[in-house]
Amino acid sequence: MRLLIGLAALLLAAPLAQAADNPDVLRLSQRLQALDADPGTTGVAAYERLQARQAVQVLGEANKARRPVALKVAQARVETAEVAAQTAVVQREIDRLDRERSELLVEASRRDAARARQEAERLRIQAQIQAEEAARLREQADADATARADAEGALDSVASGQAAKLRAARQRAAELARQEAELMGEAPPKPAPKGSGKP
Repeated sequence: MRLLIGLAALLLAAPLAQAADNPDVLRLSQRLQALDADPGTTGVAAYERLQARQAVQVLGEANKARRPVALKVAQARVETAEVAAQTAVVQREIDRLDRERSELLVEASRRDAARARQEAERLRIQAQIQAEEAARLREQADADATARADAEGALDSVASGQAAKLRAARQRAAELARQEAELMGEAPPKPAPKGSGKP
């Protein structure tokens, strides 16, 4: 690259010296100078610029007979250098945009992955809460069933006790009636039929 720049500087000096005698050399040299002065095209299309300067130098040194052909070649070389420089600039911008796009895609993927992890964690916590609630409800149902069974057992026990007390009371009443009849000299009363409810 340094060699090309050095050669370009040497080749540029010659056409400028000849430009006063040839307006085509001046015009093409100015186009190359504008290309060199543009910060956007600095450091690109060095080979094409070198070829263009060589062609402009040949044009400046060409005799009258060869000048038309040399002019066409020089114009083509300068245009090629300009197009190559602009193409390099566009390609550089495309590369920059591609890198930026890739970075944006990577960042978007990272954000999507982070959102997916957050959603998975939320669902995990929700499932854990639901499982704990289901376990609590099962324990509550088991406790309710146990309490209901205990209450039913207590009711059955109370009912059995009341029935036993009722039978005992009837027996005592019958015994008292018998004893009273004996004291009064009467025949003992006949026992009441079962289920009659009378003593």
